[in-house]
Amino acid sequence: MTARAAVIGCGDVSSVHFEAIAKLDDAVLAGVCDPDPQRLAAAVETFGVPGFSDHLSLIEQIRPDVVHICTPHNQHASIAADCLERGVNVIVEKPLAHTLAEGRRLVAAAEANHAKIAVCFQNRYNATSQAMHQLLATGDLGAVVGASATVMWQRTADYYRNRPWRGTWEGGGGGLLMNQAIHTLDLLQWLAGDITAVSGNASTRFLGGDIEVEDTAEFVAEHASGARSAFYATLANPYNAPVTLDVVTEKAVLNLRGDLTVTYADGRVDVVPERRSASGGRDYWGVSHELLIADFYARLGEAEPFWISPAEAEKSLRIIKDIYRQSYPDRVESVS
Repeated sequence: MTARAAVIGCGDVSSVHFEAIAKLDDAVLAGVCDPDPQRLAAAVETFGVPGFSDHLSLIEQIRPDVVHICTPHNQHASIAADCLERGVNVIVEKPLAHTLAEGRRLVAAAEANHAKIAVCFQNRYNATSQAMHQLLATGDLGAVVGASATVMWQRTADYYRNRPWRGTWEGGGGGLLMNQAIHTLDLLQWLAGDITAVSGNASTRFLGGDIEVEDTAEFVAEHASGARSAFYATLANPYNAPVTLDVVTEKAVLNLRGDLTVTYADGRVDVVPERRSASGGRDYWGVSHELLIADFYARLGEAEPFWISPAEAEKSLRIIKDIYRQSYPDRVESVS
Protein backbone atom coordinates (compact mmCIF):
# COMPACT_ATOMS: atom_id res chain seq x y z
CA MET A 1 0.00 0.00 0.00
CA THR A 2 1.24 3.48 -0.83
CA ALA A 3 1.49 5.75 2.20
CA ARG A 4 0.24 9.33 1.91
CA ALA A 5 2.82 11.74 3.31
CA ALA A 6 2.55 15.38 4.32
CA VAL A 7 5.18 17.90 5.39
CA ILE A 8 4.39 20.51 8.03
CA GLY A 9 6.90 23.34 7.98
CA CYS A 10 8.46 24.14 4.61
CA GLY A 11 11.62 25.85 5.83
CA ASP A 12 15.24 24.83 5.53
CA VAL A 13 15.37 21.24 6.79
CA SER A 14 12.19 20.25 4.96
CA SER A 15 14.29 19.88 1.80
CA VAL A 16 15.79 16.57 2.95
CA HIS A 17 12.35 15.28 3.90
CA PHE A 18 10.93 16.13 0.49
CA GLU A 19 13.90 14.39 -1.14
CA ALA A 20 13.49 11.30 1.01
CA ILE A 21 9.77 11.00 0.31
CA ALA A 22 10.38 11.34 -3.44
CA LYS A 23 12.81 8.39 -3.33
CA LEU A 24 10.39 6.04 -1.58
CA ASP A 25 8.58 3.51 -3.74
CA ASP A 26 5.76 3.10 -1.22
CA ALA A 27 5.00 6.75 -0.40
CA VAL A 28 3.63 9.80 -2.16
CA LEU A 29 3.55 13.44 -1.06
CA ALA A 30 -0.10 14.42 -0.59
CA GLY A 31 0.05 17.86 1.04
CA VAL A 32 2.13 20.60 2.65
CA CYS A 33 1.55 23.07 5.46
CA ASP A 34 3.19 26.32 6.51
CA PRO A 35 1.76 29.49 8.10
CA ASP A 36 4.11 31.63 6.01
CA PRO A 37 2.25 32.44 2.75
CA GLN A 38 5.41 32.72 0.65
CA ARG A 39 6.95 29.46 1.79
CA LEU A 40 3.61 27.70 1.42
CA ALA A 41 3.05 29.04 -2.10
CA ALA A 42 6.56 28.00 -3.14
CA ALA A 43 6.04 24.46 -1.84
CA VAL A 44 2.64 24.13 -3.53
CA GLU A 45 4.10 25.28 -6.83
CA THR A 46 7.16 23.04 -6.55
CA PHE A 47 5.35 19.84 -5.59
CA GLY A 48 1.92 20.34 -7.09
CA VAL A 49 0.01 19.30 -3.96
CA PRO A 50 -2.60 21.04 -1.79
CA GLY A 51 -1.29 23.54 0.75
CA PHE A 52 -2.63 24.53 4.15
CA SER A 53 -1.81 27.24 6.64
CA ASP A 54 -2.69 25.14 9.69
CA HIS A 55 -1.96 21.50 10.44
CA LEU A 56 -5.41 20.50 11.67
CA SER A 57 -6.96 21.46 8.33
CA LEU A 58 -4.29 19.43 6.54
CA ILE A 59 -4.98 16.37 8.68
CA GLU A 60 -8.74 16.65 8.23
CA GLN A 61 -8.72 17.16 4.48
CA ILE A 62 -5.68 15.16 3.34
CA ARG A 63 -5.90 12.26 5.82
CA PRO A 64 -2.16 11.55 5.62
CA ASP A 65 -0.64 8.30 6.84
CA VAL A 66 2.61 10.01 7.87
CA VAL A 67 3.30 13.63 8.76
CA HIS A 68 6.83 15.06 8.73
CA ILE A 69 7.17 17.92 11.25
CA CYS A 70 9.87 20.43 10.25
CA THR A 71 8.65 23.45 12.24
CA PRO A 72 10.39 25.63 14.85
CA HIS A 73 11.16 23.73 18.05
CA ASN A 74 8.31 25.20 20.09
CA GLN A 75 5.74 23.65 17.74
CA HIS A 76 7.15 20.10 17.65
CA ALA A 77 5.33 18.56 20.60
CA SER A 78 1.91 20.16 20.13
CA ILE A 79 1.67 19.31 16.42
CA ALA A 80 3.03 15.80 16.94
CA ALA A 81 0.56 15.12 19.75
CA ASP A 82 -2.33 16.37 17.58
CA CYS A 83 -1.27 13.95 14.85
CA LEU A 84 -0.85 10.94 17.14
CA GLU A 85 -4.23 11.53 18.77
CA ARG A 86 -5.81 11.42 15.30
CA GLY A 87 -4.06 8.19 14.37
CA VAL A 88 -1.46 9.81 12.10
CA ASN A 89 2.12 8.53 12.17
CA VAL A 90 4.81 11.14 12.78
CA ILE A 91 8.42 11.88 11.90
CA VAL A 92 9.48 14.93 13.91
CA GLU A 93 12.73 16.83 13.67
CA LYS A 94 14.88 17.17 16.76
CA PRO A 95 14.67 18.25 19.49
CA LEU A 96 11.73 16.36 20.96
CA ALA A 97 10.34 19.64 22.32
CA HIS A 98 11.49 23.06 23.48
CA THR A 99 10.69 22.39 27.16
CA LEU A 100 10.72 19.31 29.34
CA ALA A 101 7.03 19.73 30.07
CA GLU A 102 6.20 19.60 26.37
CA GLY A 103 8.61 16.69 25.95
CA ARG A 104 6.79 14.73 28.65
CA ARG A 105 3.50 15.55 26.98
CA LEU A 106 4.72 14.02 23.73
CA VAL A 107 6.15 10.95 25.46
CA ALA A 108 2.74 10.40 27.06
CA ALA A 109 0.92 10.92 23.74
CA ALA A 110 3.19 8.38 22.05
CA GLU A 111 2.53 5.82 24.78
CA ALA A 112 -1.24 6.41 24.75
CA ASN A 113 -1.77 6.08 21.00
CA HIS A 114 -1.10 3.35 18.46
CA ALA A 115 0.33 5.61 15.75
CA LYS A 116 4.11 5.45 15.33
CA ILE A 117 6.52 8.33 15.90
CA ALA A 118 10.21 8.81 15.12
CA VAL A 119 12.48 11.63 16.28
CA CYS A 120 15.14 12.65 13.76
CA PHE A 121 18.43 11.66 15.33
CA GLN A 122 19.55 10.58 11.88
CA ASN A 123 23.24 10.40 12.79
CA ARG A 124 22.51 7.09 14.52
CA TYR A 125 22.15 5.73 10.97
CA ASN A 126 25.61 6.89 9.88
CA ALA A 127 27.84 4.01 8.82
CA THR A 128 30.38 5.04 11.44
CA SER A 129 27.83 5.33 14.26
CA GLN A 130 26.35 1.95 13.41
CA ALA A 131 29.83 0.38 13.34
CA MET A 132 30.75 1.92 16.72
CA HIS A 133 27.51 0.72 18.31
CA GLN A 134 27.91 -2.80 16.96
CA LEU A 135 31.52 -3.05 18.12
CA LEU A 136 30.65 -1.85 21.60
CA ALA A 137 27.55 -4.04 21.86
CA THR A 138 29.49 -7.27 21.26
CA GLY A 139 31.51 -6.79 24.41
CA ASP A 140 34.66 -7.87 22.56
CA LEU A 141 36.30 -4.49 23.21
CA GLY A 142 35.77 -4.73 26.96
CA ALA A 143 34.04 -2.13 29.10
CA VAL A 144 33.81 1.53 28.08
CA VAL A 145 36.35 3.47 30.14
CA GLY A 146 35.38 6.95 28.94
CA ALA A 147 34.52 9.16 26.00
CA SER A 148 34.84 12.69 24.65
CA ALA A 149 33.25 14.77 21.91
CA THR A 150 33.57 18.17 20.27
CA VAL A 151 31.39 20.25 17.97
CA MET A 152 33.44 23.17 16.61
CA TRP A 153 31.16 25.00 14.20
CA GLN A 154 30.37 28.49 13.00
CA ARG A 155 27.08 30.36 12.88
CA THR A 156 26.76 34.02 12.02
CA ALA A 157 24.31 36.69 13.10
CA ASP A 158 22.62 36.35 9.68
CA TYR A 159 21.83 32.72 10.43
CA TYR A 160 19.68 33.91 13.34
CA ARG A 161 18.27 36.96 11.60
CA ASN A 162 16.96 34.75 8.80
CA ARG A 163 15.03 32.61 11.30
CA PRO A 164 14.62 34.76 14.45
CA TRP A 165 13.06 31.94 16.52
CA ARG A 166 16.44 30.16 16.56
CA GLY A 167 18.05 32.70 18.87
CA THR A 168 15.33 32.72 21.52
CA TRP A 169 14.34 30.67 24.55
CA GLU A 170 10.69 30.83 23.56
CA GLY A 171 11.15 29.66 19.97
CA GLY A 172 14.13 27.33 20.24
CA GLY A 173 14.15 26.32 23.88
CA GLY A 174 17.89 27.03 23.84
CA GLY A 175 20.69 27.58 21.38
CA LEU A 176 23.75 25.55 20.42
CA LEU A 177 22.85 22.55 22.56
CA MET A 178 19.29 22.33 21.27
CA ASN A 179 19.92 23.14 17.63
CA GLN A 180 23.39 21.87 16.68
CA ALA A 181 25.26 19.87 19.33
CA ILE A 182 22.24 17.77 20.34
CA HIS A 183 23.06 15.19 17.63
CA THR A 184 26.55 14.58 19.01
CA LEU A 185 25.26 14.56 22.57
CA ASP A 186 22.71 11.93 21.53
CA LEU A 187 25.44 9.76 20.00
CA LEU A 188 27.60 10.16 23.11
CA GLN A 189 24.93 8.80 25.43
CA TRP A 190 23.80 6.14 22.92
CA LEU A 191 27.34 4.79 22.52
CA ALA A 192 28.84 5.28 25.98
CA GLY A 193 25.64 4.53 27.89
CA ASP A 194 22.93 6.46 29.69
CA ILE A 195 24.13 9.61 31.43
CA THR A 196 23.22 9.65 35.10
CA ALA A 197 24.80 12.96 36.16
CA VAL A 198 26.13 16.01 34.38
CA SER A 199 28.10 19.08 35.46
CA GLY A 200 28.27 21.76 32.81
CA ASN A 201 27.95 25.33 31.66
CA ALA A 202 26.31 27.09 28.74
CA SER A 203 27.16 30.68 27.81
CA THR A 204 27.17 33.23 25.02
CA ARG A 205 30.75 34.02 24.02
CA PHE A 206 30.40 35.24 20.44
CA LEU A 207 26.86 36.22 19.43
CA GLY A 208 25.73 38.03 22.57
CA GLY A 209 24.46 41.04 20.66
CA ASP A 210 22.34 38.90 18.37
CA ILE A 211 20.86 36.01 20.40
CA GLU A 212 19.59 35.43 23.93
CA VAL A 213 20.62 31.77 24.05
CA GLU A 214 24.01 30.06 24.28
CA ASP A 215 26.59 29.70 21.51
CA THR A 216 29.12 27.75 23.62
CA ALA A 217 28.79 24.89 26.11
CA GLU A 218 30.83 22.28 27.96
CA PHE A 219 30.11 19.52 30.39
CA VAL A 220 31.48 16.45 32.16
CA ALA A 221 29.10 13.51 32.43
CA GLU A 222 28.94 10.33 34.47
CA HIS A 223 27.47 7.29 32.75
CA ALA A 224 25.50 4.42 34.30
CA SER A 225 28.44 2.10 33.63
CA GLY A 226 30.78 4.26 35.70
CA ALA A 227 32.48 5.73 32.64
CA ARG A 228 33.12 9.47 32.39
CA SER A 229 32.85 11.67 29.31
CA ALA A 230 33.83 15.24 28.42
CA PHE A 231 32.05 17.42 25.87
CA TYR A 232 32.80 20.82 24.32
CA ALA A 233 30.87 22.71 21.65
CA THR A 234 30.92 26.22 20.21
CA LEU A 235 29.57 28.22 17.29
CA ALA A 236 32.52 30.65 17.46
CA ASN A 237 34.87 28.45 15.42
CA PRO A 238 36.15 30.02 12.16
CA TYR A 239 34.60 27.18 10.15
CA ASN A 240 32.49 24.04 10.49
CA ALA A 241 35.10 21.51 11.59
CA PRO A 242 34.34 17.78 11.57
CA VAL A 243 32.61 16.56 14.69
CA THR A 244 34.88 14.45 16.89
CA LEU A 245 33.72 11.57 19.05
CA ASP A 246 36.14 9.26 20.86
CA VAL A 247 35.25 6.20 22.91
CA VAL A 248 37.96 4.50 24.95
CA THR A 249 37.45 0.88 25.99
CA GLU A 250 39.60 -1.66 27.79
CA LYS A 251 40.84 -3.11 24.50
CA ALA A 252 40.54 -0.37 21.87
CA VAL A 253 40.16 3.32 21.11
CA LEU A 254 37.46 4.40 18.65
CA ASN A 255 38.11 7.78 16.98
CA LEU A 256 35.42 9.40 14.83
CA ARG A 257 36.70 12.13 12.49
CA GLY A 258 34.37 11.85 9.52
CA ASP A 259 35.55 8.27 9.04
CA LEU A 260 35.96 5.93 12.02
CA THR A 261 39.38 4.66 13.07
CA VAL A 262 39.53 1.75 15.52
CA THR A 263 42.94 1.19 17.14
CA TYR A 264 43.19 -2.09 19.04
CA ALA A 265 45.46 -2.73 22.01
CA ASP A 266 47.40 -5.29 19.96
CA GLY A 267 48.28 -2.64 17.36
CA ARG A 268 45.71 -3.49 14.69
CA VAL A 269 43.94 -0.56 13.04
CA ASP A 270 40.62 -0.70 11.20
CA VAL A 271 38.99 2.17 9.29
CA VAL A 272 35.26 2.41 8.59
CA PRO A 273 34.50 5.04 5.92
CA GLU A 274 31.45 7.23 6.22
CA ARG A 275 28.99 7.51 3.37
CA ARG A 276 29.11 10.71 1.34
CA SER A 277 25.86 12.57 0.90
CA ALA A 278 24.33 13.20 -2.51
CA SER A 279 21.51 15.20 -0.92
CA GLY A 280 20.83 18.85 -1.59
CA GLY A 281 20.78 19.41 2.17
CA ARG A 282 23.51 21.13 4.12
CA ASP A 283 26.63 19.11 4.87
CA TYR A 284 26.29 19.50 8.63
CA TRP A 285 22.85 17.80 8.57
CA GLY A 286 24.70 14.55 7.95
CA VAL A 287 24.06 11.85 5.38
CA SER A 288 21.39 9.70 6.97
CA HIS A 289 18.01 11.48 7.00
CA GLU A 290 17.00 9.39 4.01
CA LEU A 291 17.91 6.14 5.77
CA LEU A 292 15.96 6.99 8.93
CA ILE A 293 12.90 8.03 6.94
CA ALA A 294 12.99 4.93 4.72
CA ASP A 295 13.36 2.71 7.80
CA PHE A 296 10.39 4.38 9.47
CA TYR A 297 8.12 3.76 6.48
CA ALA A 298 9.34 0.16 6.24
CA ARG A 299 8.33 -0.43 9.89
CA LEU A 300 4.84 1.11 9.72
CA GLY A 301 3.23 -2.31 9.82
CA GLU A 302 5.11 -3.44 12.92
CA ALA A 303 3.45 -3.42 16.34
CA GLU A 304 6.53 -2.21 18.21
CA PRO A 305 7.28 1.51 18.63
CA PHE A 306 9.97 2.96 16.39
CA TRP A 307 13.36 2.61 18.06
CA ILE A 308 14.18 6.35 18.20
CA SER A 309 11.04 7.16 20.15
CA PRO A 310 10.05 10.22 22.21
CA ALA A 311 11.12 8.35 25.35
CA GLU A 312 14.55 7.77 23.79
CA ALA A 313 14.81 11.39 22.57
CA GLU A 314 13.85 12.70 25.99
CA LYS A 315 17.23 11.54 27.30
CA SER A 316 19.17 14.23 25.42
CA LEU A 317 16.54 16.87 26.23
CA ARG A 318 16.89 16.15 29.95
CA ILE A 319 20.69 16.42 29.79
CA ILE A 320 20.49 19.77 28.01
CA LYS A 321 17.90 21.16 30.38
CA ASP A 322 20.03 20.10 33.35
CA ILE A 323 22.95 22.09 31.92
CA TYR A 324 20.64 25.08 31.43
CA ARG A 325 19.43 24.73 35.03
CA GLN A 326 23.03 24.97 36.20
CA SER A 327 23.87 27.84 33.85
CA TYR A 328 20.74 30.01 34.07
CA PRO A 329 19.27 29.57 37.58
CA ASP A 330 17.12 32.70 37.19
CA ARG A 331 15.55 31.58 33.94
CA VAL A 332 13.40 28.78 35.33
CA GLU A 333 10.49 29.46 32.98
CA SER A 334 12.72 28.96 29.97
CA VAL A 335 14.45 25.75 31.01
CA SER A 336 11.71 23.91 32.90
